Amino acid sequence: MTASPRLSDATAEVVRPRSCGIVHLGVGAFFRAHQAAYTDEAARMTGETQWGIIGFTQRSNTVVEQLAPQDGLFTLVSKGVDTTSATVVGSVLGVRNAAADPAAVVEAIAAPSTHIVTLTVTEKGYRLDPSSGRIRLDDPEIAADLTGRPPRTVIGQLAAGLARRMVRDSPLTVLCCDNLPSNGRILSAAVAEFIAARATDDDLAAWVARRVTFPSSMVDRIVPATTEDDLAANERRTGLRDDALVVCEPFRQWVIEDDFAGPRPGWDQVGVQFVDDVEPWETMKLRVLNATHSVLAYLGALRGYTTIAEAMSDQDLEKICRTMVLRDIAPTVPGGMDVVAYGEQVRSRFLNPALRHTTRQVAMDGSQKLGPRLLGTVRDAIAAGGSSDMLALAVAAWCAFVLDETKAGRPLDDPLAEQLSKADSAADLLDIDSIFGPDLGPHSPFGARVIAWTDVVQTNSPSEWERVLT
Repeated sequence: MTASPRLSDATAEVVRPRSCGIVHLGVGAFFRAHQAAYTDEAARMTGETQWGIIGFTQRSNTVVEQLAPQDGLFTLVSKGVDTTSATVVGSVLGVRNAAADPAAVVEAIAAPSTHIVTLTVTEKGYRLDPSSGRIRLDDPEIAADLTGRPPRTVIGQLAAGLARRMVRDSPLTVLCCDNLPSNGRILSAAVAEFIAARATDDDLAAWVARRVTFPSSMVDRIVPATTEDDLAANERRTGLRDDALVVCEPFRQWVIEDDFAGPRPGWDQVGVQFVDDVEPWETMKLRVLNATHSVLAYLGALRGYTTIAEAMSDQDLEKICRTMVLRDIAPTVPGGMDVVAYGEQVRSRFLNPALRHTTRQVAMDGSQKLGPRLLGTVRDAIAAGGSSDMLALAVAAWCAFVLDETKAGRPLDDPLAEQLSKADSAADLLDIDSIFGPDLGPHSPFGARVIAWTDVVQTNSPSEWERVLT
């Protein structure tokens, strides 16, 4: 059987930028379904040709092997409940492995044509302390970058690139697109702490404060892992092999703080919202969508569900999520945001059976996600004297999931896997200060509720759940 030709500039006619104005760190599926797609559409809408993207993977070379032979082209397949559409995206002009060539990412950040650096490196990519949100200067990789080696962490890469730009006094916008509260300010603080720790970069610190901006942003689109069936279906449809294909839901949203140090693409022409303060959108998304996603992932996996859609269809889990949002979360969301309507929209999105978003994919890296998705809400609810009982159940779901994985001998996909795997109980997990801090540990009132809920989740008795959900 003759192999299909590969998607590339030679086999597809796609509008392409002429130069790169954006450097992206963390070229995963979400970036391709979100930032790259918006940038591609903006270029076609406005006719601007200077906003090509050069991307850098931070660890695996797999994405380079997928995209490089395709000249950066990939197909974006949007799957709704009733309709499916496909578009070839042409905004990515090059992809390289930062781990294999640390100097290349620094040179790209420093390039005169670069005006924006965007990041989707996941929560763990910033090497932050989950409890405080501050950079871990004792992290082995951060500590190694601080010695002046060719940088291998995103914070080290940014600091080195900014040092090069300072020589030319060339401003830059650094735009974080990860699920962190006040993500721009957190990234700015991490870069500032890294620079301060170098002790030789006093001029750089002052220059960054003056000439570099770190706008916060809220990004939203569900992007499950691409399957072999997805690849085969696309090849049958197009006659082309596309190893970089990405699947997503039709819904998308991008809200950005309007604080750019220089020019930006015409993203506003394709639905991006530029606002003075991202926090209301950011808070609602993290506390409603992301928190619910995590609860469904942990409880769904424990109940044997493969996908989020299956878990959302479970009446018990749906009721837990609905109660958590309405009773515990809604009072902590800034005024003016319609939490009820947003919650119903999230529920509808999660029920989309066309998206094979697995519970285990969402459950990974839980130690890094608990803080921004759940624990910040817990602290606000407690401070206001509000309910946090369903939030305690949500944290208990994570505890039960971790304990179940460890008991079954399955490896945990988490930066703290070694520490988590030593826990024998929910109390042991709650005693990890870097996650829960001194205020939400096993001896706190909240911790006591988490421990009690963990017993309920682990028992998984129908009569017990009926009592709980009454």
